[in-house]
Amino acid sequence: MADLLSTMKISGSGMKVQSERVRVIAQNMANADTAPSKAGELPYTRKTISFKNYMDKDVGAEMVEVDKISQDKTAEYTKKYMPGHPSADADGYVTMPNVTSLIEMMDMREASKSYEANMGMYTQTREMASKTIDILR
Repeated sequence: MADLLSTMKISGSGMKVQSERVRVIAQNMANADTAPSKAGELPYTRKTISFKNYMDKDVGAEMVEVDKISQDKTAEYTKKYMPGHPSADADGYVTMPNVTSLIEMMDMREASKSYEANMGMYTQTREMASKTIDILR
């Protein structure tokens, strides 16, 4: 029975990090078209999330947790022609966020599938535990 509970905790940690990943992706998508409010300001910078494994001594297994959420310095900002905007440069271009909606949608799909896989494992394990308890009655 302890192994079943450990499996549920491992799946739970996977669901937790994937839900945090979805939150970061949603924040990126929400700010994809947000221009800076003043000239000279940088626009929203895409965020990335990384995970790390750690040994949970109570469970006796490796778990996963969020390592850090950082800004993506590798993707370049884009320029958009908006001559009337307050943050436009002398040529009428506004520096826009370095968020690519297609990449964010693919990351969202991957995170959702990963979450679903962990949820499936959690559900199956819970059902096995329930059936084991029913047999022992």
